[in-house]
Amino acid sequence: MESQIIAKVSKGSNMNQIYLPKNRSGMQPGEYVLINILANNPAHTLEIEKARKAGFKPYFYGLGKLKQIEPIKLQIIKNIFDISSKFVQKEFNVIITGSFLDSGFNFNDIDVIILEGDADMGGVENEIIAKLGIKPHVLALSKEEFSQGLASDPVYQTMISRCISKNRLIFNFKPRINAKFLDLHLLKSKALIDNFEILNGKEKYYLTFNLISIYLFVQNGKITKDIVEKTIKQEFEIKTLEEIKENLVENYFLNKYKTIYNKTFNLIMEKIHNGSE
Repeated sequence: MESQIIAKVSKGSNMNQIYLPKNRSGMQPGEYVLINILANNPAHTLEIEKARKAGFKPYFYGLGKLKQIEPIKLQIIKNIFDISSKFVQKEFNVIITGSFLDSGFNFNDIDVIILEGDADMGGVENEIIAKLGIKPHVLALSKEEFSQGLASDPVYQTMISRCISKNRLIFNFKPRINAKFLDLHLLKSKALIDNFEILNGKEKYYLTFNLISIYLFVQNGKITKDIVEKTIKQEFEIKTLEEIKENLVENYFLNKYKTIYNKTFNLIMEKIHNGSE
């Protein structure tokens, strides 16, 4: 089988470029390769249909149609499901989330949540690293812990709003504003204000995403990753999120960020004064 890697074309100063991981088979320096657009690729759709016919039928949330997931990522997810089964002693579910699920070359940020499984998390993580060459974030939660996280933590809500699970998920929670917890959570995003000049684009995006997640959650209680991303573009008047990720934002961005940070802080203080948890 030919070596295939999913990657994204990035903007360079003189030439556009594609970054490939060093830990790969094939495509060595000096070799010629063929670059092809992934979207609407008939071979891509065929590989996904093969996976479905082979009995691999995970549940997709917030990701649209199955064909939007690259075949190589589907294979990685199947392997993670299989690996997890070796280290869990009872009935369980596995949730895959993180920017790994975004279109393109995003293989580093992959979160693996194991629900209701007495799992050896170290064993799961080590075998994923050894077999797949990817370092995941592995977390084991009970159903109660999972529901509590969804109810009170905007990070949980955005993660689960776009995910793939081994078995069907049932979302049954009532949003609960824990103002003191959110205040501590917000403090992380102050790092962008204090270190704007030295942070890279990915760090700025992460802190911005965290800020807007809290900003929306403290007002509405329920959020999704799509809503947060849409709000970022609207509030900061940018066309794409890549402007932040590629560190193309300037002082106007910082000024707007400070305004939203202060608004969010005031909203949280109001909740605390009104007797929220």
